[in-house]
Amino acid sequence: MELKVFKDTLSTIGSPCEAKAELPIETEILIPDYLPQVFKIIKCFVHPVILQKQAAAGRCTLDGYLRCTVFYQAETDASLCQTEQKLPFTKTIELPGLEAGGGSVQAAGDLEYLNCRAVNQRRVEVRGAYALLVSVAGVQEQELITTLSGAGAEQQLVTLSGMRSLAAIDKLMTAEEELTFPQPPQAVLDISGAGTVQDVKLISGKAVVKGEIAATVVYRAEAGYRTEQLKKAVPFNQIVDLDGLTEDCQCFAMVEPVGCTLMAGSGPEAASANTLSVTALLHLRVLRPVECCVVNDAFSTEFEADVSYKTVALEQLAAELDATVEAHAGGALPDENAEILECFATLAPLELASAGEALALRGRATAHVFCMNSLGEIDCYDKSFEYTLPGQYSGLPGQYRLECWPTVLGIGARKNGGELDAAVSIRVAGLLMQRQIETVVDTVTCEQPLEPEDPAVALRIYYAAAGEDVFAIAKHYHVSPGAMLTANHLESPQLAEDTRLLVPMNA
Repeated sequence: MELKVFKDTLSTIGSPCEAKAELPIETEILIPDYLPQVFKIIKCFVHPVILQKQAAAGRCTLDGYLRCTVFYQAETDASLCQTEQKLPFTKTIELPGLEAGGGSVQAAGDLEYLNCRAVNQRRVEVRGAYALLVSVAGVQEQELITTLSGAGAEQQLVTLSGMRSLAAIDKLMTAEEELTFPQPPQAVLDISGAGTVQDVKLISGKAVVKGEIAATVVYRAEAGYRTEQLKKAVPFNQIVDLDGLTEDCQCFAMVEPVGCTLMAGSGPEAASANTLSVTALLHLRVLRPVECCVVNDAFSTEFEADVSYKTVALEQLAAELDATVEAHAGGALPDENAEILECFATLAPLELASAGEALALRGRATAHVFCMNSLGEIDCYDKSFEYTLPGQYSGLPGQYRLECWPTVLGIGARKNGGELDAAVSIRVAGLLMQRQIETVVDTVTCEQPLEPEDPAVALRIYYAAAGEDVFAIAKHYHVSPGAMLTANHLESPQLAEDTRLLVPMNA
């Protein structure tokens, strides 16, 4: 009887491809006439905002901008001031090992170096480089053998299960809310926010995402270096079109604020008619369980079977992350008489690191503390620290793929004598996917018949060790695994203890 091979198609994950790219930072920022002149540069921050990520065979293209923010001290009244500029970029990164696109694209990085200086009282020069590490795992549609029939074929089946990504959307959105100050601010120094998704509903091909962004406005009410803060909740409601949704889909949503603006109203009530506009990236991920029963080993009781194998990879959802931790940065202040004015924090990408015999998610961050020193000048003291999320995971770091967005919820700094203590509250939300690799049968051919058995052999005994599999033993002797189970009165093909097995003769 001719061998019949039945196949099905399954979406699998390709091998991850990584590449490092450098984004140059070269710009001059002109201080507008309505801002005070520069006396001293205090700190320059650069933050990447990636708006689009596209992966194709052999390459990945990123579009976005670098948000460059410069804090400086004014010349006349020692006021704390701020100016910023957006530096657009389009970066194509070669990934020779990427055979297919349409998968997950992760881009994260850190500053390599940054130099910021005042060329004159109205012009600031910024030079540096930002290093992006891009990782892409493409999606591959593979034909897999699901069953064999005829030609004395015997097969061992394995069930492949994982999560297929139906949507990986990063949508730019804007939400607005009116904001009232106790008194009109003289200068807005920083507006940051932390997003919270309160509800996600999947309705007839659409995802409805509701939540709010907790915005914090740092401002000066008058000339000088004293700062104040005002908090405001900005609600949002977004509808995203999605195709291919089913009832068993799992949806994850996270909002990452990337920019905020404050528009002052006009007229006699301008002090109370400000409009706070928050721009954010809505990260929406939709996963659907997939399962397929395939052949992972095979042989024939009638022919010399030529079997080749291949590996396939699927991803499981290892953890849905939503954790808040509080970390501390401290140390001696260079000027023990310094007065703490304001504190900011920048976060580096998280990574899986060894924690004893397991793995844990760890992050690096830096607290940037603005202080007025004893000479009447504003300095920035940078204090680095690390933090660890709760939870441990087994395996190796290369088996995992992390998509997460850390956010600073709040930060406060205080002095204890000449020592600094900065407390930073950090929230991490996202997904941790684990790659599972299985070896399966790729091709099977049966052409050469087996040689007839020696008629002088009437009985075969095999001494099996605990842990051996009956299928592997049957494959060695070209006999039916089912016949071996029956002849030895076994219920499970996996042997729990050392056993003497009767190997039946082929009819």
